Amino acid sequence: MLTIGFILVFICLRGQVSPDCSNAIPICNNTPINGGVQGYGINDFVARDSTGCLERSMSGVIESNSAWYRFRTGASGQLGFNIGFDSSEDWDFALYRASDCGNLGEPVRCNFFDNQDENTYMGVGEDPTGDTATVQYEPWLQVEPGQDYYLLVNNFSNVNSGFSIQFTGQIFVTNPYDALDCSIVSNLLGPPIVVCEGDPVFLDATAENAIEYQWYMDTGGGYQEITGETGPGYQVLASAFYRVQVTTVIPATNTLEYIISDVQVGFSPSASSFEVVNQELCGESSFELHSLDNQALGTQSTDEFRVSYHLTQDEADLDSNPLPASWTPQDGASTVYYRVTSLENPLCYDASLSFEVNSVPLPQLDLPEEAYICIGTSQPLLGPDIPEDGVSYLWSTGEQTPQITVTQPGTYTLTATRSQGGLQCEVRDTVEVIGSVPPAIREIVVEDMQTSNTVTVEPLQPGSFEYALNDGPYQSSPVFRGVPPGTHQLHMRDTQGCGSITEMITVVGFNTFFTPNGDGLNDFWSVSGLRQLTEPQIFIFDRYGKLLKQLDAATAGWDGTFNGKPMPASDYWFRLNYKDADGQPVTAKYLRSHFSLKR
Repeated sequence: MLTIGFILVFICLRGQVSPDCSNAIPICNNTPINGGVQGYGINDFVARDSTGCLERSMSGVIESNSAWYRFRTGASGQLGFNIGFDSSEDWDFALYRASDCGNLGEPVRCNFFDNQDENTYMGVGEDPTGDTATVQYEPWLQVEPGQDYYLLVNNFSNVNSGFSIQFTGQIFVTNPYDALDCSIVSNLLGPPIVVCEGDPVFLDATAENAIEYQWYMDTGGGYQEITGETGPGYQVLASAFYRVQVTTVIPATNTLEYIISDVQVGFSPSASSFEVVNQELCGESSFELHSLDNQALGTQSTDEFRVSYHLTQDEADLDSNPLPASWTPQDGASTVYYRVTSLENPLCYDASLSFEVNSVPLPQLDLPEEAYICIGTSQPLLGPDIPEDGVSYLWSTGEQTPQITVTQPGTYTLTATRSQGGLQCEVRDTVEVIGSVPPAIREIVVEDMQTSNTVTVEPLQPGSFEYALNDGPYQSSPVFRGVPPGTHQLHMRDTQGCGSITEMITVVGFNTFFTPNGDGLNDFWSVSGLRQLTEPQIFIFDRYGKLLKQLDAATAGWDGTFNGKPMPASDYWFRLNYKDADGQPVTAKYLRSHFSLKR
């Protein structure tokens, strides 16, 4: 996937920001965007409890610290965006396909996940860091020309140091200058401009019937006249706000008319790539590519530049298909191309360098974690089934054969070494040999809060076991389906005669949803099978962990209210407590789940 595009960002000057949809800032080409937000202005969702994935917070409103933007697509293709922010902060977004704030509808893309992983990007498409496991990215958009969108960026943490927006996707490769329609910005000097340091910026204010031009510049202290600049154009050399006043003559009346136009120009830092030394690796293990960032950046700061790594020069130039941060190279030699990109503007980059990675294949060892010696049975043979050529083997017993036979319990370690060039690629694997150990259960997983209850047995150690429930026949599968609510005996035995165990389990059931609308159907949510337990208690919570209701075996169920007020349609969680045969309180560790309230 492509991540080439342009960035919209706060650069030296304060760009525009609006907390309200009705005053959403139009985005066109390199429009700078303010990095900071404070408050939410008017409540844009006053009559709604949710909009897509975003719901009301404890404050009673959906927005916390919001910024609204709008844009119109100028071409067809794949479109996405990256919202960059500080890793310690929590940001959300919702994207609406709409041309009217009064008719937003539901968002076409939405993300509200908190930032527990301390990511620095969220958005639509793919994370530019190469993180493919992130939950803070939504699928690409396929757009057509003339589609209007509103983008809400919302800071939930109430602490924010700013954000940036970088548009991405194939649409910016096929249409780099008109992917977004600039007709939504009405200005003689055009939309704000962001370029790389050293790039020429020429402002053209040519107007019909003009008789005089005067240029002004504002670097933060107000507009000051630029002495001597009286022509229709001006060559910009520094980041600032620029203003032109054009005096024109209306021919019909021979009267003067004045045109005043402002534009913001920002220069982003130019990027440079520095040499990265070639890497010699023992393969079949992940390599942290970003450990090389300091070499690639030289004296450049990670606060201003990022580094991405690619397998082809074209991918590095297009900033597409970045390698994951933890990358496993193929055996042999590989060329890695890297790109240094300005965080302010991804068009400011350098992808001119590469380095070689030589990965020596590791020996293959796949010993079992545990092997067993049962009295009166055969002795285990340890080691690889097919030894590798060019690999030496050494056991912790001193034996140098690939395989050994053991007769005593204990810990056995095998070291396999492949030598190539100046590298010694070594792998160790350990097997614990256990003698006369009866079957043991690591965990009993009860998927009990379903219409059809399933019980799965996970043994403590590998072996040949059989399982039975209550007085039923033994079976080789550890999975039992259709188990009714109540208390059951679970039996497990070793087929080699090394013992057996029995575990008591309790299974209860519940409806996965209920509809408390007074029609007599599914008006209450309850748990069945509680009467099989001693002093059972059910605790129901909302998504924020607030206790809403407590049930017991005698309670009919939950009607979906809290303090007499109906709760909104959503998912809710619960926990089950009871007392065991000794009268000790127990929290059912296998009975954690959730259900839905529908209205």
